[in-house]
Amino acid sequence: MFDQLTERLSRAAQALTGRGRLTEDNVADTLRQVRMALLEADVAVPVVKQFVDAVKVRALGAEVEKSLTPGQVFIKILHDELVRVMGEPAQGLNLRAQPPVVVLLAGLQGAGKTTTAAKLARLLMEQQKKRVLLVSADVYRPAAITQLQRLAEQVGAGFVPSSADERPVAIAKRALDDAKRGLWDVLIVDTAGRLHVDSEMMDEVQAIDREIAPHERLFVVDSMAGQDAVNSARAFNAALDLTGVILTKADGDARGGAALSVRQVTGKPILYLGQGEKVDALELFHPERVASRILGMGDVLSLVEEVQAKVDKEKAEKLAQKLSKGKGFDFTDLREQLLQMQKMGGMNALLDKLPSQFQQAAAQQPNAFDDRQVRRQIAIINSMTPQERRKPDLIDGSRKRRIANGSGTQVQDVNRLLKQMLQMQKVMKQFSKGGMRGMLRSLGGRMPPGLGGR
Repeated sequence: MFDQLTERLSRAAQALTGRGRLTEDNVADTLRQVRMALLEADVAVPVVKQFVDAVKVRALGAEVEKSLTPGQVFIKILHDELVRVMGEPAQGLNLRAQPPVVVLLAGLQGAGKTTTAAKLARLLMEQQKKRVLLVSADVYRPAAITQLQRLAEQVGAGFVPSSADERPVAIAKRALDDAKRGLWDVLIVDTAGRLHVDSEMMDEVQAIDREIAPHERLFVVDSMAGQDAVNSARAFNAALDLTGVILTKADGDARGGAALSVRQVTGKPILYLGQGEKVDALELFHPERVASRILGMGDVLSLVEEVQAKVDKEKAEKLAQKLSKGKGFDFTDLREQLLQMQKMGGMNALLDKLPSQFQQAAAQQPNAFDDRQVRRQIAIINSMTPQERRKPDLIDGSRKRRIANGSGTQVQDVNRLLKQMLQMQKVMKQFSKGGMRGMLRSLGGRMPPGLGGR
């Protein structure tokens, strides 16, 4: 997400970093580039105008004039204004109410409401230990009911059956009665979508809203919708008095204009960001972190949180103990590390949260950071016997051919992985001997001042 916007804004901001002072002329030139970058990213025109005007006032003000590094201050101003446009830090859903807390999901067809309902249920169950019940009021698309039922089973949430011959309002009311009788903490209602905003659609979702009086009315919008996202957001907010927004398919949009427009148009906070189809691909929306990513600064804080949440700490501890005792790093260990990486969304998802210089370095070695390459490596390791994984030296020519055939790869791929394993074993050996200092030395790096022993 934001790839195009990041590239253009970073280039515009960097043009000012070497200047001794900022003048009205060079600020105006940079702001023209900023304006074009935002418009090309599909940010709504009124939002672009407000943003650029606010940046201009601050860029020509006292805080920049008195600074010794005006270019850096300008980047900070861009960051601050991006955060302001996208809203206050998201706290997630407001569940401080008498259960069941009712959450209504609304939006156009294809925005990802059904998948988002399951993702949201999983998040509430795992992070807040809530008992969550799901129901589909989409009687126009029977497949949506079946899809939600399967997703509910997948995440372990409750599900209220419904059918195409029922009225949506009746389904929602029955689900609420079930939620009360079953003492559920949260009821999530997935409503029908249309290909465009129409009066029939709005009448129906308003009728459901009146019947069940939801505590949260969330607008689910495809981040790739561009200007359509802004128009539909405005219409739904007028009909429902929304309490928040969920942006979906953020991983598929290189522009990111919807994230900068929807909050400003509706005045409602963006609560969550959906990235990918997996049921765990939903995260809180943090404006300050997203602003950092837009300006090429990365989002290391989110990356650390993701590692803490998704990496198996017990397995990581076992590997650390194994290495500290001088036992070699083998293919079983490598396979586990690759699987953990996939669990966090793959190499591209990790790189997306790193500063731009890391992404630029990765772009120069595309094969080394290719998720297809990771899957290929896992397939090669899976085709090895347990003994071969423990002792790679056993793998001779005939074994290489067997492994290549079993994994659907070429012998050259097996050779490449064996060579990489040799390099990794050397690094891990240094790690076991000298800790982090030894590993950095083996990588040709230097310890930063104040780290490690003498």
